This record gives sequence, C-alpha cells and structure tokens, in this order.
Amino acid sequence: MKIEIMDTTLRDGEQMQSISYTPHEKLHIARVLLDDVKVDRIEISSARVSQGEIEAIKLVTAWAAVNNHIEKVEVLGFVDGDISLKWISEAGGKVDNLLCKGSRRHVEKQLRKSPEQHVAEIREVIRIANSMNITVNIYLEDWSNGMINSQDYVMFMINSLKDEKISRFMLPDTLGILDPDQTFSFCRKMIETYPGLHFDFHAHNDYDLSVANVLAALKAGVKGIHTTVNGLGERAGNAPIASVTGVIRDHFPDGEIGIVEAEITRASRIVETYSGIRIPVNKPVIGENVFTQTSGIHADGDSKDNLYFNNLLPERFGRKRKYALGKQSGKATIRKNLEEYGLDLSSESLAKVTQRVIELGDKKENVTPEDLPFIISDVLGTEQINYKIFIKNYALTISSGLRPTATVQIEIDGKVFEEGSSGDGQYDAFMKALRKVYKKLDKKLPSLVDYFVSIPPGGKTDALVETVITWNNDGTEFRTKGLDADQTESAIKATEKMLNIIYGSMENKYAEFI
Repeated sequence: MKIEIMDTTLRDGEQMQSISYTPHEKLHIARVLLDDVKVDRIEISSARVSQGEIEAIKLVTAWAAVNNHIEKVEVLGFVDGDISLKWISEAGGKVDNLLCKGSRRHVEKQLRKSPEQHVAEIREVIRIANSMNITVNIYLEDWSNGMINSQDYVMFMINSLKDEKISRFMLPDTLGILDPDQTFSFCRKMIETYPGLHFDFHAHNDYDLSVANVLAALKAGVKGIHTTVNGLGERAGNAPIASVTGVIRDHFPDGEIGIVEAEITRASRIVETYSGIRIPVNKPVIGENVFTQTSGIHADGDSKDNLYFNNLLPERFGRKRKYALGKQSGKATIRKNLEEYGLDLSSESLAKVTQRVIELGDKKENVTPEDLPFIISDVLGTEQINYKIFIKNYALTISSGLRPTATVQIEIDGKVFEEGSSGDGQYDAFMKALRKVYKKLDKKLPSLVDYFVSIPPGGKTDALVETVITWNNDGTEFRTKGLDADQTESAIKATEKMLNIIYGSMENKYAEFI
C-alpha cells in the first residue's frame, strides 16, 4: 500500500513558539524536503498571515512550478468565501487545505453556526476553488474530539461533503488527546464507512503518543500521514518525520513510502539551524546520543556479533555508531574508540587509559572521543599526540560602534606567525586572523559546524564555561572542547586543540597538515 507523507514543517511546525522562517529559509527547507528527502507533499503556510508571508510563498511556488512540484505544495485556507483562495492564488498556490470544523462544539461555540450553515459555506468555497483551478483538501479540525463526543456530527459532515470535489479528507488529532486504540477505532470507522475516500491522519504529541498513533492509523488503513521535521509544532509538536519513517519501514511492512532515509539527518540539522530549536540529544533517530552506546558491556557485546544492534541502524540515516567515554566505560569502549584513530594499545596500557577515563567521568568531566589521544599522551607519556601548534598570544578588542578586532600570534613547529583581523564578534575576528596565517601557508582550516557553550546548572557569571565546537575537516566531523572562566578563551582553547588534531600527529586519521 502506497502511503503519502505530507510534511507540514513550514506551516504547523512554524506555529511553534519563537519560530519564524525567512523566505529563503522556507525555500531551502522546501527544496530539501521535496528534492532530497522526497516527501510526497508539503504544507508551507496559512493563508492571510501577512504580506511578508505571501512573498515567501511566492518564492517557493515559483521554484516548485519549474520543478514539477507545484501540485505538491499546499496552503492552509479558511472557510471565508474567496478571501483565502485569492490569497493562495496570488501567492502562486494550487492546493487549498481547507480548515473546517470536525466537532460540533467547535462549529457551535467558535463559529456560532449550525452544521448546515457550515456545510453550505464549505460548498461555496469548493465551488469558487474549482472555478480557480485550485485543488481542495479538507481538514476536519478537532476531529478527535468530534469522534469522542459528537460522532453524529462528524458523519453528517462527511456525508454532506463526500460527493464534492475534494481530494483528501484529513483527520487531525488537533489537541493530541487520542491513544492508539482510539486512533485505530476511529480511523477504521472512517475507512469502513467511506471506502472510496482518501483519508490522512494528522497527529499531535501532547501525550507523547503521536508516532504510536500514526502506526495505529496506518493499521486502520489511512493512506496519508502528516509529519514535521524534528517534531516541531504547536505545544508538544507533531509526529517527527524521522521516527515515522523508521516505524513504517520496520513495523508496517504493508506500507510503501518513498522517503530517502539518508537525507533525514541533514534536513533535521538544517531545520534546527533555521528554527533555533535544538534537537534533544535523546531524540530518536536524529538526536546526538541515540546511536551512542554508553555501557562498556554494550561495547563488548557489539564486538561479539553486534549483540546490541537493532534494525534502526545509524547508517540508514547517514550516521555512525559511537561509544561514549565516561565512568561506565570499559576496555571494550576504549578499544572501539581507538579503532577510529587506527591506534592500538597493549592490555596494560589499555587498562591505564580506561581507568583515567573512568576517573574523569566520576568528576563529571565531559570526555569526548577526540580527547582520547590527549588522554593517552597524558597517561602513558607517549608521543601518540603532541602539541606542535601553540596559540602564543592574542589581543581581542570590542568597542561601542566599532567592529571587534583580534591580533593573533601562533607558533607552528617552532615558527611564529602573527596576523590581525576584524569580525562580527571577538571569536569571529580571532578565526579570521587565524585563517590569514593558514592562507599564507597555503593550508586550509576545517569549517565550523556547531558552537555550543554551557555552564554548570545554577552557575554564576564567574563560573567555568565549557565550549564545545564541532568541525568538518574534508567531510569528517569531530569535536573539541575548551574550559575557562571566559567564553571566548574557552573557545580559543578548543580551537588550539583542533589545530593539533588536524596536524600530522594524527595522519592515520586526518591528512598530513603542515
């Protein structure tokens, strides 16, 4: 059975507090969803939001029109005669997702109209849409409450509209109140009563049941599922596309979807950047830690026929399995991380390094895999990795009305280089000065992927600051961290560590650098 995935990140997802996309951000997300992730449809806006929004929609629909996607781009419209339809048409849209009332309480209390009046007005919108060559789908808002409290009303609505020119009837659990048993029962009733209609299910996550409800709806026979990237959406959000994809592929073998799993992580990172909403580290499929084993027993088991693997393999989503370092680490954990660097230690040395990692974990130190060569050097006094690059001196200035500046003096293999630059901030100025040095050496620095600053919970202004920076060096991502009372200085320490990691002392992992 072919299942349509309609992603509403750009409409319902943008209703999450504090999210607002620029026109070019909307276009970028739309392109990634349709061209790369290959969802079947996207919902990109609500009609009548603002004049700025209409310009954003024009940008998306213009691109979609020349790339054979225009029928996949949908806009939420309202039962308001031709007002929403004209707005959608002006924006270049061809599909109206018409928001109707799916519960008696909504139609009587919010609209203060009878069901018959509401149906008459819906029919008029459909008539106008047909004359404008705009496709109509129907949202039955608050359908879940309607099924619980006023099924006669829901049946009246569908009976009244089933012969109209409507492509899809979309069933929202608007307030996220359903459980899987209710979802299955209610969806099944729709499908058995109206077997000729196309039904979509739109889940919200208020009880953390959105994905479970999606699976129940599919088992009941719905033909379409609505998702958002990273589960963004009003209140607790919507069903996340990453989890829905995994569940359909692994738990609903009768369903066929065209989603490209390997592109989901990239889409998630793009939306994370544009929305400003960080992905929880334990978010299924896309969270930083979800493919990371912490227990030493698990690392040992993975070395012995992948005993702790399941079907949700990280490689499906363009990711890799990792093994966390900390107080629960065992020798197997350390060995797994050493494999990444092509390093091998004797049993005695491995035991010493493992003990040091455990000690750091007990002190609540955040140990990253990239720290491991430094820990080896510290514990064993070996030459596994040596600092060959030192940031000798730097001067940072910030003045009102002037751009921040930085002068940097750096020693590379005993030679001292100095450069200065201005930037958008002190650290930006520092990095631009550093890049000037490396440009003179005809060498390239990694690109900065992520920059995360944290202080201890309840910390004060003089607390230690940990800065963790993610770098990309020719397609390989790695992290370095620095610790200092000053945020910029902690970032500079993390940067110095990065410079030494990409130096030739780790040439088995990274290309020789100087």
